[in-house]
Amino acid sequence: MAGAAPRKNEAEKMRKLAQVKEMLERRIANTEAELEEQKTLMEFVNQTLLEKGFKRAEIAKSKRHEPQALPPVVEYETAIPLKAATGKLLANLHMSRESMRVVVAEGEAFNVKTPPFHQFLVERVLSKMQEKDREAVGRRELPQDKALAYELILEGDTLKEIQIRNLTAGRLRELRSSIHWTLEKMHEKTSKDA
Repeated sequence: MAGAAPRKNEAEKMRKLAQVKEMLERRIANTEAELEEQKTLMEFVNQTLLEKGFKRAEIAKSKRHEPQALPPVVEYETAIPLKAATGKLLANLHMSRESMRVVVAEGEAFNVKTPPFHQFLVERVLSKMQEKDREAVGRRELPQDKALAYELILEGDTLKEIQIRNLTAGRLRELRSSIHWTLEKMHEKTSKDA
């Protein structure tokens, strides 16, 4: 009987250690994902600095402080081609510090009714991000004008552009991969149907 208690304590210790191990693995995975996001953002910043040069960036900064009657037009600093596995261009992703514009490639006709566009990209990604921001605005943790906003530019049911404003660095990578994955799946579906 005396030997049963130490075995039970040992089993409990092992169970707790396994839980700690699982928690650490999750935290390491999250930290690595965050590091990748930061690296992507750093690449974007470095590329922009190289393309624009420090002098041009300083001029743009000083112009931003001048009072303007209209909101400033977003100047997209980087363009990233989004391609299918076959190498075919699906869209071009234009990025600025807080905005993203996805322009569908010429010759591509993505119908917004084709899965997974609405079910995944709109409902599970964009709408969820927008909902989180609305809640943060309600709790006064985020100003209304900093909440994520998006617009789908359509011709009938055909997607022409996706415009997203008020991005945070943490969402940049997630949106880029979600949009790319969605367009690739839509392309695969329409290629099979053709």
